[in-house]
Amino acid sequence: MNPARPVMRAVDRFQQRRRWLAFPVAVWKKFGDDQAGSLAALIAYYSFVSIFPLLLVLITVLDVVLRSHPALRETVLHDAARNFPGFGNLLVNSVRTKSATGFALAAGLIFAFLGGRGVANAIQNALNTVWEVPLTRRPGFPGSMLRSVGMILAVGIGQLVSFTLVGFAGGVGTVFTGVGAYILTTAVSLALNAGVFWLAFRLGAAAEVRGRDLWLGAVLSAVVWQVLQSTGAYLIRHAMHSANTTNTTFALVLGLLAFLYLQAELALYAVEADVVRARRLWPRSMFPPPLTDADRRALELYAKVQQRRPEQEIESLLPPPPQGRRFGLGRKVGR
Repeated sequence: MNPARPVMRAVDRFQQRRRWLAFPVAVWKKFGDDQAGSLAALIAYYSFVSIFPLLLVLITVLDVVLRSHPALRETVLHDAARNFPGFGNLLVNSVRTKSATGFALAAGLIFAFLGGRGVANAIQNALNTVWEVPLTRRPGFPGSMLRSVGMILAVGIGQLVSFTLVGFAGGVGTVFTGVGAYILTTAVSLALNAGVFWLAFRLGAAAEVRGRDLWLGAVLSAVVWQVLQSTGAYLIRHAMHSANTTNTTFALVLGLLAFLYLQAELALYAVEADVVRARRLWPRSMFPPPLTDADRRALELYAKVQQRRPEQEIESLLPPPPQGRRFGLGRKVGR
């Protein structure tokens, strides 16, 4: 017998009996079970590909729509740059020099759509995987494509509205100054971002996932996004300070990829918390056996997600629990 086993069992029992500890442990365990880190990497890759054409389209549209309001245009661009702390201004300025109408705008729209569709498809796959939606019940063509297009339009328009309204909120310095103005802009940005995240989750997840079950993940994602905007600049400035002029561009690319991956990973952690809460998948065992009831429910869901045809039946066979209750033994799932 492993001499460390009694200690591991004692630690496991300790966390299972304390909800404040058992819940985050269950979220962490399910994140690993779903291999959500790989899903976050795919989202980060497509996000990186779509950033430059999206900024090109944004700047070109603002140049046309807000031509007579240069102050508001600069405010919107400044708020857009804040989404990429530490290098947002560099991104905007590098794209600004290339913004134009005609061919440049058309090329930007095409590449922005292709990159945005890649992000939307990756988000759909990640959300349905995390929510354990069976493959046979996930949206197929053309429903999946329509959801991706809707996600691109909804999130793009939502972010543009968010940038604009936050810019207006920040301009009320005659009423709110100092801490008051900061609290107002932060609250407006947080509320709008939570709404945008919920809309993205609603369009990305299959219809069987209830909309009210998506709010916790949306709010947590908005909070994480807000925190990253505040702390990301310090982290990236620290990394850039140690980089010489030869590898500054390389460091910027790596910093942007790391920032996008971190945001995607934390957003998926937020969604995992939603799933654990909605499906009551806690407490989990860190060192099974024995399996908890939540472990058994999770394992049945993992089996059920592989259903590829409506007429397919999947059996999940688990040994009876120590108490003799035949929970999950021989239960059929998939129909």
